[in-house]
Amino acid sequence: MTETVNPFESFRTQLDEAAGFLDLSDGELERLKQPERMLETILSVERDDGSLTTLTAFRSQFNGDRGPYKGGIRYHPNVSRDEVKALSGWMAYKCALVDVPFGGGKGGIVIDPHDYSEAELESVTRAFATELRPLVGPDRDIPAPDVNTGQREMNWFKDTYEQLEDVTAPGVVTGKSLDAGGSEGRVEATGRSVMLTAREAFDYLDIEMDGASVAVQGYGNAGAIAASLLEDRGANIVSVSDSSGAIYDPNGLDADAVSDHKTETGCVADYPSTKELTNEELLTLDVDLLIPAALENAIDEETAEELAADIVIEAANGPLTPAADDVLADRDVYVLPDILANAGGVTVSYFEWVQNRQRFHWTEERVNDELEAVIEDAFAALIDTYEERDLPSLRTAAYVIAIQRVLDAAEKNGRFP
Repeated sequence: MTETVNPFESFRTQLDEAAGFLDLSDGELERLKQPERMLETILSVERDDGSLTTLTAFRSQFNGDRGPYKGGIRYHPNVSRDEVKALSGWMAYKCALVDVPFGGGKGGIVIDPHDYSEAELESVTRAFATELRPLVGPDRDIPAPDVNTGQREMNWFKDTYEQLEDVTAPGVVTGKSLDAGGSEGRVEATGRSVMLTAREAFDYLDIEMDGASVAVQGYGNAGAIAASLLEDRGANIVSVSDSSGAIYDPNGLDADAVSDHKTETGCVADYPSTKELTNEELLTLDVDLLIPAALENAIDEETAEELAADIVIEAANGPLTPAADDVLADRDVYVLPDILANAGGVTVSYFEWVQNRQRFHWTEERVNDELEAVIEDAFAALIDTYEERDLPSLRTAAYVIAIQRVLDAAEKNGRFP
């Protein structure tokens, strides 16, 4: 990779491109491109050896006109203020596109969790929950898991909040374990929405899923589950990668067996009878479907020029730089944007929040059926807008829909004169 791109600038560029097809003043557009508030705080945490360490943490709240702020918390050494702002913005418009009544939120701690024990990570999580206490709540801001966080961290966060507030409030976070008020289907939700988006895209383009070749960059939760679900529908998973590198088998990998291998060894590398590739080589494989499922800016302009996939479905947030987007649009590569493809996570988080509020538990079948209906409806609206307005890309169409919905809510709330 040769291109360094600020994710918040990428986000703002995406909104600028869509805004040209909407009736917006410059002031209204600028208001819709900024978070409403941004917290930066320093966490002080005692290590197992008794020493004290400090960590920088962030929380961005981006547009609450459609409902409480909603978004994950990631633990990663590359977390930054602008990354968190961008992720909260993508979340706001993601919720609007799939018509989930939330605004956007995102949090992060600058930390490599692999350098910390479980006890230390619990202390870190509880310290962050304490700092966020005045900002969060079931009707204010509802965190969730993200990169390097999961049910364990959400359980700690919920417990801390409930102790501090002296309440029972399972809806303060989503992505919890089932016994803490979590939802069936939540762990698989992001990968499932990627599969559903792929299914709808293949139907729209009149391409057979059975036998279609697929490469997945980033074999974490979303990427691995998407691969498994696509394999169940007949797709041929030929290459996957993680931070250790990529593996390739033109005859097809067993997605679940690769997941088991990664669980046992910590990486996909050295999976039997496969060829080793770099992540960059995976991204340029000649496949029917490429799924970038790692971090932002995975595909820059140079990589886009070499990309050979027919369809790209973004499981990660912001995996294409704006310059890469332009290249793929010129080459007529269909890119299904992140704010649709990975919206399963926030959609099922919404279902979890509803169940918490109702104190009523849904079956996994109901959760999956409801998610399928949401993605189908959002995809249909996306295609209608794309075709009827003759827009340059599916991403532009997605933002045209999402921005208009946020703008309508802002106007009804009296945000603009």
